[in-house]
Amino acid sequence: MKKAILPGTTISRLPDEAVDRQPDQLTNQSVGQAETEVPTGSDSVIAQHSSTQNINALPVDVLPPRLQEIINEANICLGFPKDYLAGAMLTAMAAVIGNTHTAEIMPGWKEYAILFTALVGSPGTNKSHPLSFAMQPLIDFDAEQAAIFNEAMKRYEAAMELPPKDRAAKGYDTNPIEPKRVRFTMQDVTPEAVHRILSENRRGLVLVSDELAGWFKNFNRYNNGSESEFWMSVFNHKAAMSDRKSSQSGVFIRNPFLCVIGTIQPKVLTELAAGNRNANGFMERILYVFPSVQSKVRWNRERKSPSFDISVAWREILSRLIGIVPAVDSCGEIIPEDVPFSPEALDRLFSWQNEVTDRCNAEGSDTLTSIASKLEIYAVRFSLLLALADRACGDEKKQIDADTVERAIRLTEYFRVTAAKVQGIVSEDALTELQLAVLSELPGTFTTAEGVAIAAKCGMSERSFKRFLKDRKGVLFVHSAHGNYTKL
Repeated sequence: MKKAILPGTTISRLPDEAVDRQPDQLTNQSVGQAETEVPTGSDSVIAQHSSTQNINALPVDVLPPRLQEIINEANICLGFPKDYLAGAMLTAMAAVIGNTHTAEIMPGWKEYAILFTALVGSPGTNKSHPLSFAMQPLIDFDAEQAAIFNEAMKRYEAAMELPPKDRAAKGYDTNPIEPKRVRFTMQDVTPEAVHRILSENRRGLVLVSDELAGWFKNFNRYNNGSESEFWMSVFNHKAAMSDRKSSQSGVFIRNPFLCVIGTIQPKVLTELAAGNRNANGFMERILYVFPSVQSKVRWNRERKSPSFDISVAWREILSRLIGIVPAVDSCGEIIPEDVPFSPEALDRLFSWQNEVTDRCNAEGSDTLTSIASKLEIYAVRFSLLLALADRACGDEKKQIDADTVERAIRLTEYFRVTAAKVQGIVSEDALTELQLAVLSELPGTFTTAEGVAIAAKCGMSERSFKRFLKDRKGVLFVHSAHGNYTKL
């Protein structure tokens, strides 16, 4: 980077008008609402019954205290839902950390803080403003770097117009190098552009899409669906390459780091699952921030001013992460710093994973097992992300301790509930008329025998009902006890 941002410095302040234009809303999870702790044991593998789901909230208290203060002030004064702002902040921090740090869970298995995040909400639930607030420092950074790039490009083009022998006399390098634009954010781009931008920004990037529907609807624009495979590869931090005919030369990215974040309406989730994306593991790679309260919020004329400048406070935290200067090898590739787990932290993480695995094996639900497989990856990534967030907020711990892992597990369990909720929506939309009729007739809780009797009245055989029950376990039904089910 030509313009470094050092730890403790701030990026240019968010313009007052950008804050003033936010609606004065108090939304779900406003001040005074209790935040329910999601269970961390094996019982949490299955989505909780409806009474618990209705009060499920992203556990903001797993974040460093300074971030909690910013989120609470933004909620009270600007009406930003806590879930949306916390999810957007986590993704912004992950993006600027990029390839600088890893966490090794076992020999040869290292995870980077790559997050794919969807802010799910009905129209009017105030999703976009928290997203804009969280990403504004990165956009401002990119704007500053764009100005630097434009000036460098002018000098480069001026030098190239001169014969090599005349360049030095005019104050230019004899063999000028074409400048590259440093950035953290991208919006709607072609696959070819993604490869190019990634190759020029080896630290990492985040794709910000106000409407995620536009992102996945364009997967088939160029290559008949292979773009979803590209994004799944990026999620796994696997090398990416492009050899398109339109490229002057092939692009190879050894260590692609790319986060994704955007908003999406619940009614569009079925489109997200279209094609084979719900079968190939694509949907399970997405973290769904999905507040339970989905009603349109009211404006509040009696707006309080924040007790401190929350935009500056947020920028200071991101600046400390941006200010990390990683080591690089002879090829310019970043050499990540490993953040080790303490023995106690590893014990807790392995114990949690084993409990979840045992429950998945016992339940036999392919959907829940697929969700669990991706979330255990995220548990490692959250451990790394929270540890570095702590550092950015003043905690100088050099390792991931047991407390950090516990916080990561709680965050993971929240996303297990929302993933099951999303799968339930997708699953219900895919039901036959007979299945919908049976689902409608089933009470909130029922035994297998009661369900069989109700299904028979609707014209569904016992065998078909039991298969329906098994296939939709965890997304439409919870197996709460032997022979007893709860409808989600």
